[in-house]
Amino acid sequence: MRRLIVSNAMSLDGYYSGPDDDVMVLELDPAFDAYNAERLRAADTLLLGRRSFEGFKSFWSSVADDPDARWTGAQREVSRLDNAIDKLVVSDSLTPEQTQPWQHTTRIVSRADAHQQIAELKRRPGRDILVFGSRTLWSDLLARGLVDELHLMVGPVVAGGGTPLFEGVPSIASAHRPDRPLDSRQSLQLVGVRGWEGSGNVLVRYEVGRQEA
Repeated sequence: MRRLIVSNAMSLDGYYSGPDDDVMVLELDPAFDAYNAERLRAADTLLLGRRSFEGFKSFWSSVADDPDARWTGAQREVSRLDNAIDKLVVSDSLTPEQTQPWQHTTRIVSRADAHQQIAELKRRPGRDILVFGSRTLWSDLLARGLVDELHLMVGPVVAGGGTPLFEGVPSIASAHRPDRPLDSRQSLQLVGVRGWEGSGNVLVRYEVGRQEA
């Protein structure tokens, strides 16, 4: 079975983004870019929610060919890999026309069908299924037992507010009440810790155990 890996950055005080949903308060340094490229090389499917898909598309699709010297080699590699990888977007509102220039590598699945479609995708042969960003989506998948590993890049930043990485979120499936968060806990096993010279970021990797009531 293929692994579904969630890879996200977070602040030292546990925030996914800062006040006003600002992700730039996080330590998105060269180590962060290099690890994202590493994870993309190990994957053949990128799984995203609509907001993350639109943000990544607007930012990363043009970086590989942008002559601006500010882009690093790792950032250009992330762009090339993002452009080439198969993408699965969970959304009830995104249309194929809105996926350009990634229309040839993007498939849209409805919220109601997402759990079944993702479980089926995991059963097929292939490399890792990777989730960047998309906190609402992966929080739901974690509660459903569909996430295999969490890779959390913890930065030396105290955001002081914003969106917590972990909090109750409604099910992505429209058949469930949107105001009722999933009530479940996960057993996590630490399987790796990693640092980079010159970076204050620390990567912690957890394997997800059985679901608990």
